[in-house]
Amino acid sequence: MARHAENARWQQWSLEDTAALLLRRFPSSHVWIVKASRMHLHKFSCYDNFVESDLFGAPKHSPDYGALGHLRALLSNASKQSRSLLCPGRTDRRVSTAPAQTILIGFSKGCVVLNQLLHELSEAQKDEELAAFIQTISQVYWLDGGHAGGSNTWVTSPEVLQELARTGIPVQTHVTPYQVRDSMRAWIGKEHEKFVRLLRELGANVTDQLHFENQPPSLKNHFQVLKMF
Repeated sequence: MARHAENARWQQWSLEDTAALLLRRFPSSHVWIVKASRMHLHKFSCYDNFVESDLFGAPKHSPDYGALGHLRALLSNASKQSRSLLCPGRTDRRVSTAPAQTILIGFSKGCVVLNQLLHELSEAQKDEELAAFIQTISQVYWLDGGHAGGSNTWVTSPEVLQELARTGIPVQTHVTPYQVRDSMRAWIGKEHEKFVRLLRELGANVTDQLHFENQPPSLKNHFQVLKMF
């Protein structure tokens, strides 16, 4: 970021600084930041390892892509590696590497990963290991989601959202005018509204908040939602 002419001014929102920010928000947790597997033009995050994406990272959601299994494996392997660093020489393999509770947070383009997880919920419940992993998820946060595509910024399928509602997992959405009040991308606000409305109609536990409501859309406030949620 420091070497990039455009991105240098946003260094305070680097992966490292965001990890530190989240640790202050969740001081008793282990915080894992998952980096996008590809950056197009050093600007567009592309999470190809979680969801099939086009050149600019816009998702092509599928119920059987494997994002839940990939996330479970990432967290498991990260826990193993951190344990080996903290406790070198320990050979007790009976200790579980699965977290007791998992909080999932997607910010901006990262929300496409959360959306892909929702598309996989129905099939994943048939797998014993994945079903057990889903049961550890205690909260999911969508923070000002957006991507370069022209639709599917928020999940609006009643069938997919029904699966989320059935899990009982609390959902929080925190948005800003940068995404949901952009007249050039009006579908984002409409999809966000439908996402929240359908989940509530389905009986899900949903908290929805619009930040900086009386301020004009800005990239600065888009990032600031990481401090506000």
